[in-house]
This record gives sequence, structure tokens and C-alpha cells, in this order.
Amino acid sequence: MIVLGSDHGGLALKEAVKELLKERGLPLEDCGTDNGDSVDYPDFGEKVARRVSSGAAEKGILFCGTGIGMSIVANKFPRVRAALATDVFMARMAKEHNNANILVLGGRVLDG
Repeated sequence: MIVLGSDHGGLALKEAVKELLKERGLPLEDCGTDNGDSVDYPDFGEKVARRVSSGAAEKGILFCGTGIGMSIVANKFPRVRAALATDVFMARMAKEHNNANILVLGGRVLDG
């Protein structure tokens, strides 16, 4: 299962990625947020990182404005290897060379 989480800055990108994952038939869980109201990103980063850290979810994707904050939050949890990626090459290298289990994307810095 892939668990998703975002703050308000990453909401639009999260929703787009969620639709892509659904189209591909991948199992997912959305930990929020679900509207554009301002929220504290650590609350949502913690939800996703805790699920991956405990083994309740195999992988996660976090979204915020730049991806930096979510990366910092997620990497505080044991067994989490969260990697911020700004392109496909970085995402691939994070998985292949570091076995990243949480991908972090910035909704305000990626073209989409």
C-alpha cells in the first residue's frame, strides 16, 4: 500500500498523483489534507511516516510547498528513508541507490 499526505501547499499535486495511482489500480490511503485551508505540515508528514515506519504501509508519498519540510519530518522516524525529488532521475536514484520508501514532492516547485 502507498500512503499519501500533504499540506495545503502540496494538495493539488497530491490529488493529481492520487488519480494517477488509482488509474493504475494501486492500493493507496490518503492521510489528508483534503482542502486548501492552511494546515501544519508536520501533522500530515507524521501520519505518513508513522505508517511507513511501523510497517503498516510499504511506501509513502508526501507533498508540501517545497518538499523540504516534509522530508525533515519524515526522516525523524525509524526505518524511514524519505527523499525529496525534483525530477524522475532523482526519484529513480533515491529508490535504486538509497532504497527510499517515502518520495517527497514540492507542489510549488514542480511543473505540473
